[in-house]
Amino acid sequence: MRALVALEAGEPTDVLRLESRPVPTPKAGQALIRVKATPVHASDLHVLRGRYGFSPEFPAVGGYMECVGHIETLGPDTEGLKAGERVVAAAIPAVPGPPVAGTWQEYLVADARRLLPVPDHLNDSTACQLAVNPLTALLLVTRELDAQAGEWLLQTAAGSTVGRLVIQLCRHLGIRTINVVRRRSAVEEITALGGDEAICTEDEDLMQRVAEIAGPAGVRKAVDCVAGPVGAQVSQALAPGGELVVYGALSTHRQTDPAALTIPLQARSVIYETKTVRGFWLNRWFGTASPEIALHALARVRDLVADEVLSIPQGRPFPLERFAEAVALAEAPAHGTKPLFVFEDARDEDDG
Repeated sequence: MRALVALEAGEPTDVLRLESRPVPTPKAGQALIRVKATPVHASDLHVLRGRYGFSPEFPAVGGYMECVGHIETLGPDTEGLKAGERVVAAAIPAVPGPPVAGTWQEYLVADARRLLPVPDHLNDSTACQLAVNPLTALLLVTRELDAQAGEWLLQTAAGSTVGRLVIQLCRHLGIRTINVVRRRSAVEEITALGGDEAICTEDEDLMQRVAEIAGPAGVRKAVDCVAGPVGAQVSQALAPGGELVVYGALSTHRQTDPAALTIPLQARSVIYETKTVRGFWLNRWFGTASPEIALHALARVRDLVADEVLSIPQGRPFPLERFAEAVALAEAPAHGTKPLFVFEDARDEDDG
């Protein structure tokens, strides 16, 4: 089979090579998946650079997030699934937990407890993006913050993939959102998605606008994936006893200056107003959640997407051979389109 392999840690376009590898054999509790589509996330690229929360053992097949495919064969004593079934594989390594196989290859062995059947009306582009961003949005809003109908939820990078999903989910649940964006041109788009309020940091003061919208006390719940000074302003905009969950650090991407990798919190604000600032990382959630809870959350996400509550933009397909183009698109500013590695199924070719 063909596989896209990183020989060592480094810039993806420098270290990735297309290789031929033997098709793996599933063991007990595992399934062999013929991969149909798998996305290229920016975090996948940070893993290869050695700038993420875990590092694989190199050489390593890329792609540590998600894919969709068909079950080719089942390992011994593997129940609940059947050969030929179309499934999403949540390939996010649990931390702490055992290593998992990368998805950027034609065949993948996966733990059967990480596989979720998907309906035929969800195409490969949608299905292969179910297990990371929509799941993150659901967990942030419901599990991490337990946001309730009528409450305000403040979020940064509202135009990001997760930000858009948070808006859609909150609208469905009756939660009101205050959405922070960098560019004035993004405000109309956020409103059209269902965002209740938008703050543009290009020409507005974040803390002042939050006070105007939610009242002088501020908001009780917020999520941030920018960090840096913006994350610090969000923490200051919290009401006493408020919670901020940080799940990304967009302002620090490609940074090497240690001073840029911080959220400068005001100690007096945190102490005297007993605010909580904590992190969320999907890998650690998989490391603590039981397989049953994880699969239940994935099933809920699948149903929200199938019912069109959550919308996932169509990705742009690339064959493995064009990985350099896919990598460039994954990190292009405001690209809005997720690159996907796609594989022709031998059975489809035979039928044609």
